[in-house]
Amino acid sequence: MAAAVACGACGVPSSGPGETLSGSLASPSTKVQPLGTADPAPKTQRPSEPAQLAVVGVRVGAHEGFDRVVVDLEGEGEPGWFVDYTSTPMQETVGQPLQVAGNSFLNINVDGTVYPFELGKDNTVPVTMAGDTGNVIDVISAGTYEGRSQIVVGLRSELPYSVQVLKDPTRVVVDIVQK
Repeated sequence: MAAAVACGACGVPSSGPGETLSGSLASPSTKVQPLGTADPAPKTQRPSEPAQLAVVGVRVGAHEGFDRVVVDLEGEGEPGWFVDYTSTPMQETVGQPLQVAGNSFLNINVDGTVYPFELGKDNTVPVTMAGDTGNVIDVISAGTYEGRSQIVVGLRSELPYSVQVLKDPTRVVVDIVQK
């Protein structure tokens, strides 16, 4: 399964929601399991102090039974996050509606971030979709403002999800159940 390797956060076991885990890529023959316990409720975790992280990429992969959104980070510290469904995606930096394809929208906010240029990185955050997904239609990076970076995921339908922070390299992983 090529998407498992492209996803980058695959094959790491989890013992609970919000736990920071370390791990590596799964082999292509390993069946990938979703991380954490999925439900539709809002999820949050405060960042470590001080966190100086930049979002350097977003990757989306499809796996058997779930889609995975990986927010790649570089810098120092541990990120926090606030993830919740929204009926109207708004760009937090300017308070304007975002043009995101989908019937439902998952708003991923990563806390403890700085502007990418502050760490010598490109301000353009690439979003990579690894093939067809079960529920994810569109993903956009909506920018960074006052220590928070926003990613909005357009979905076919609102379904349970889980959020985990993984290390080596640091990333926030959101697994969204497929119908």
